[in-house]
Amino acid sequence: MFNWQPNVGIAAGILSLASYIPYIISICRGKTHPNRATWWIWTTIGIILTTSYSAAGATHTLWVPLSQLVSQIIIALLSLRYGEGGWHRLDRMCLAGVALSLLLWWRSGSPLVALLINIGMDGLGALPTLSKLYHDPDSEDALSWFMFLGANTLNLFAIERFSIELAIYPLYLFCLSLGIAALLTRSGRSLRSLQINSANRRTVSRFFRQIRGRWD
Repeated sequence: MFNWQPNVGIAAGILSLASYIPYIISICRGKTHPNRATWWIWTTIGIILTTSYSAAGATHTLWVPLSQLVSQIIIALLSLRYGEGGWHRLDRMCLAGVALSLLLWWRSGSPLVALLINIGMDGLGALPTLSKLYHDPDSEDALSWFMFLGANTLNLFAIERFSIELAIYPLYLFCLSLGIAALLTRSGRSLRSLQINSANRRTVSRFFRQIRGRWD
């Protein structure tokens, strides 16, 4: 029987990697300003997450975390020049959580412990970006995040078997990217686009009413 899950996992990883390309271009053009704290925390945590997720037995779904980690390192470096924001108490708490997860992983011998703790820390690390998007949806590149949502949706179908060890990380990434995509739909540019489309529809509707009136 053909095993399609490895191919789905690879496709999700490629899409995940591609999703960062417009984001990186947008950063270099000065249109997107990544939060320094978020991306350095994500990079640090990403190393632990990828390592612990692999140790937990992930194979087909590992391509997304790997592609994400490579991209995170690049964006974290770019944030030093093009980013915004500094380090706060929450950021230090996240890094302390990373250190704690490594200690508990070493003491317990269970990669699941480190995986769960770092997913929590990753979520905390995402709060600065979520807060920034809430107040300024236009500060992030929408195309990248929607591509990332597509990659994480696809990656759900690459899960070998539904267990906590294998499913928790892909599910978390899906929920995170879905939340960011939802915040991006609040963008002023999107609202203006909707208003323009609505105005166009009204104009077309009046045009056809006039035509019908002439034929009646």
